[in-house]
Amino acid sequence: MKPDVMKPAVKTPVELVTADYHNPGHAADIVRLLNAYALDPMGGGKSLPASVTAILVSELAKRPYAFTVIAYVDELAVGLINCFEAFSTFAARPLINIHDVVVDAPWRGHGISQKMLDKVQELAIEKGCCKMTLEVLRGNKTAANAYEKFGFNPYSLDPQMGDAVFWQKWL
Repeated sequence: MKPDVMKPAVKTPVELVTADYHNPGHAADIVRLLNAYALDPMGGGKSLPASVTAILVSELAKRPYAFTVIAYVDELAVGLINCFEAFSTFAARPLINIHDVVVDAPWRGHGISQKMLDKVQELAIEKGCCKMTLEVLRGNKTAANAYEKFGFNPYSLDPQMGDAVFWQKWL
């Protein structure tokens, strides 16, 4: 029988911060949380290469269309969302693509992802965006449920043509 895992209680409010990529504390938090996500089975189960962690935040800082929301509880970074502004040709307006959603394992189940998504939505509305997009692995039912709870749905233009499928080609 598996022992009960104690989840930390969120006794203080979750503080949501739009990261300053030039702030060494924010930079360290981004790298730590993203690496924790990479180590998770839903993130591939492998640590980020040192060559990536060494330049990740400086590369984000070079992109004016990138932003990161970090969730803190008692000054501890417990979650992040990395986002990129893109453009919808069908709406002729910007959109926000949510690229990474991370909640550190001990802090899952406390509504932190919903609070971070609220903040991203607030920023998207301020930017005049028409929508937010993201992708999720079919097997990540917990994340899919959280996204559906927030109002996300599979992408489809015509139900007869089915849902869009996210593809990739490594270069």
